[in-house]
Amino acid sequence: MRVGLNLVFLVPGETGGRETYARELVGGLRAERPDLDLTAFVNRETTDAGGFENLPVTVVPFRARRRHEWAAAEQIVLPRLVARARVDVLHSLANTAPGWGPYARVVTIHDTLFRRHPEFHTRAALAGTSALLRLAARRSHRVITVSEAAADDIVATFSLPRSKIDVVPNGVAKPAPIDPDLGSALRRRLGLAERPLVLAVATRLPHKNLGLLIEALAASSTERRPALLLAGQATSLDRELTAHARALGVASDVVITGRLSARELEAAYAAASCLAVPSLYEGFGLPVLEAMVRGVPVACSDIPALREVAGDAASFFGPRDPRAAAMAIDAILADPRLADSLRDRGRARAARFSWTAAARLTAASYERAIVTRSARTKTRFV
Repeated sequence: MRVGLNLVFLVPGETGGRETYARELVGGLRAERPDLDLTAFVNRETTDAGGFENLPVTVVPFRARRRHEWAAAEQIVLPRLVARARVDVLHSLANTAPGWGPYARVVTIHDTLFRRHPEFHTRAALAGTSALLRLAARRSHRVITVSEAAADDIVATFSLPRSKIDVVPNGVAKPAPIDPDLGSALRRRLGLAERPLVLAVATRLPHKNLGLLIEALAASSTERRPALLLAGQATSLDRELTAHARALGVASDVVITGRLSARELEAAYAAASCLAVPSLYEGFGLPVLEAMVRGVPVACSDIPALREVAGDAASFFGPRDPRAAAMAIDAILADPRLADSLRDRGRARAARFSWTAAARLTAASYERAIVTRSARTKTRFV
């Protein structure tokens, strides 16, 4: 089976969880289905960075940082290049997809944030996102999504039959062994000594709700207040978060970094007393599993997708309630037995998610898409 991977969205180092999904899924497909003939369709930024995971690539000549170019190239240029490559299936990995082409089409829609929280989008962005995702959902032969919660949202948003959607949970990669002194070195660099460290790993976007953690920090009593490390892709919200911490009197307790290298991120997990995920909305929540597989206790929002991913292996709080968040975090930090229990349950929970399983389910979706397209083609000629 010849499979094209639509990666025109991907700007290396800037695309957050969608990049993680793409890279890990490709690795899983290679391991689980070596019979698949994979070709990546990439933009100029990815080409400049040296391609993608040593796959054969076809360059779609535009730059993804220019979003209007991205949308136009995906709908007009990409379908012709894919047709020329004679693929059996085109898999678009990040929400949007071409609406036409003489091949089976599969799209992964990770979430419907634009519908659940329209207040986080400009009117123009909301209209464009809605139109592109609706086109992708309705014109693709199969829709993959990453959780049952996300599938429910997609059905409600686009009026799709549930039978068209394949739920393929994300996996989590086991970390390579690291130098045990990495975490200690990070603590020394941040001047933490033995002070507890709460870690949040997220691109600074409004729905990630990171201001709640600053408010939770301020609600903790001074004598047991932890430090907070906000790690992830920087955005224009960084200034607001810094100002928020200053206004609440906890600026010296908050460290905001940009996107960490793989080694730096491992150091942050090694140093962390817990991971906190205060999101208002998620389709999945990869950092939850990334913390669990490393034995880091998790406190997170009580929202459907995170409940589905974390099961009974996290401490939950309302994403609008900073005091509840402070209590959930403080309980982990103050009670070693609770922390140890969450570590054990978290490791067991994370073991249920693998990229090999994700790859197997994804390849099955490709096969269903081919059958669906073939049936539609025959119907047209009957």
